[in-house]
Amino acid sequence: MTQHTATAATLTSKNAVCDPATSVTRSLLGYGVVAGPLYTIVALTQAFTREGFDLSRHQVSLLSNGDLGWIQITNFVLTGLMTIAFAVGLGRALKDGRGAKWAPRLIGTYGASLIAAGIFRADPALGFPAGTPTGGPVTMSWHALGHFTAGAIGFLALVIGCIVLARRFAGEGRKAWAAYSVATGVLFLFSFIGIASTGGAVVANVGFGIAVALAWTWVAAVAVHLYQRASK
Repeated sequence: MTQHTATAATLTSKNAVCDPATSVTRSLLGYGVVAGPLYTIVALTQAFTREGFDLSRHQVSLLSNGDLGWIQITNFVLTGLMTIAFAVGLGRALKDGRGAKWAPRLIGTYGASLIAAGIFRADPALGFPAGTPTGGPVTMSWHALGHFTAGAIGFLALVIGCIVLARRFAGEGRKAWAAYSVATGVLFLFSFIGIASTGGAVVANVGFGIAVALAWTWVAAVAVHLYQRASK
């Protein structure tokens, strides 16, 4: 490569970074990096400080109950908005080709489901908050039904989104990214089936918590990957 060619390539790269449209795309993708850690830190801080909460028995959704329930509700809504912003950035980064339309829509649906999970509160159960009977509620309230429905739709959208992006990565020859995306989607799907079918057994509950953390890690990894590509 001649000095002139190298200089031209450098200027092109700098222009891409300084381009307003590229800057907006990168900023939106950045929310995908922030959403997961925010959700996890806020949830774990509550899990270890709120009286009577046990990560092995209780799902994070139960934190929306009680005097401090507003913290988890806010956590759901904020991370949902961030995920939707990331989905918009995802669409801008992918532009066209396989999955360019459906991947952002599916990830955006997951973000919307998080907001809905904050709006529709899960019922108190399993002794949380303190004073709640140790068993589950006899009947599910309308808002708990909305919470469960939002979660089911959002989780399914995320799983399909993983598969859609896996197909795109495979088509681009990015086999490692394709495998990572498929593994994340499959693991998340089976963990959700496990917790839904066992009524929150300890193994299923812990497994689902791990799967959620891994799913957020995948979102952040994809965001960083596309952020770097947008900078070139």
